[in-house]
Amino acid sequence: MQEHSFTYNNQYDLELGESLPEFTLNYFTAGKMKKDFSNVVWVCHALTGNAEVFDWWNGLFGNDCIFNEKDHFIICVNVLGSCYGSTGPTSVNPVTNKPYYNDFPNITIRDIVGSLEILRNHLGIDKINTLIGGSLGGQQALEWAVQQPKLMDNLIICATNARHSAWGIAFNEAQRMAIEADPTWGDNDENAGINGLKAARAVAMLSYRNYSTYEATQTDKDDNITDNYRASTYQQYQGDKLTKRFNAYSYWTLSKAMDSHNMGRNRKSLEEALQSIEAYTQVIGITSDVLFPVSEQRYITQHIPNVTYEEITSLYGHDGFLVETHKIAGAISSFFKQKSKKRILLSN
Repeated sequence: MQEHSFTYNNQYDLELGESLPEFTLNYFTAGKMKKDFSNVVWVCHALTGNAEVFDWWNGLFGNDCIFNEKDHFIICVNVLGSCYGSTGPTSVNPVTNKPYYNDFPNITIRDIVGSLEILRNHLGIDKINTLIGGSLGGQQALEWAVQQPKLMDNLIICATNARHSAWGIAFNEAQRMAIEADPTWGDNDENAGINGLKAARAVAMLSYRNYSTYEATQTDKDDNITDNYRASTYQQYQGDKLTKRFNAYSYWTLSKAMDSHNMGRNRKSLEEALQSIEAYTQVIGITSDVLFPVSEQRYITQHIPNVTYEEITSLYGHDGFLVETHKIAGAISSFFKQKSKKRILLSN
């Protein structure tokens, strides 16, 4: 994949009333784009994900995968608010010449999508063949499909929802409370709240996996153990692992953005927003997902006009959308075959 950077040198007004004097988006591409845009695959990444989709969605994206650079032009953008090169809380505010830190404005999913739309226009991409995303990425993809219903031919969303639930918001708030409890939180330093971020990630893991996952993978084999349990060290490991690649400011910002997701806001209704989607859509749920339960994906499926639905069985809960790549690839392959059959039937 090739790395690129785009800077929008104008004021960007945000949904909640604040603005950014400018913003930069860091993004990666792979493959060669056809003149008619018929091979454009645009990927929206999850909360702590990044634009290097060949790394974190390997098995779905790669040389021998359903999405590959031989057949497709693949693009993935590090979202606004992240810490992977796009403008976020640790970026320098051009007005003050100092990092934003706590002064970074609250952003919404719609703000993120708006920045993607600006980049798309800058790149001259008039059509997206397939827009795909999971979790926070799925929220972006859904919102974009409502804002620009004629832009994408195919929409694939996985382990996501049309409105972030009270359950999901509560999980995110518990994580932000952990960050707030860190005495360094709020310091003008990139490492502020780092221990709180470790605790937040440990809380998050409980929602990304589930009871069965932990029982199967983290149960101690020694019945006599009374401390340093495998599950305990796993939580510590996951917290440490995230702090090596992320910061508390971006985590805070993007968890707030996730909470903002409500496709019915300032529209007639949630249902009508979904009904306005024109893309041929595949909705994928993970049966063991406790953070984005399949009831949310089934709800989406009920209201999008041209849609198919697939449930993936997985031990890994919400993280199944990242782990079960071969199952998801199989579902997507069937989705495209079904679309081809529909075309043949219509032509006859």
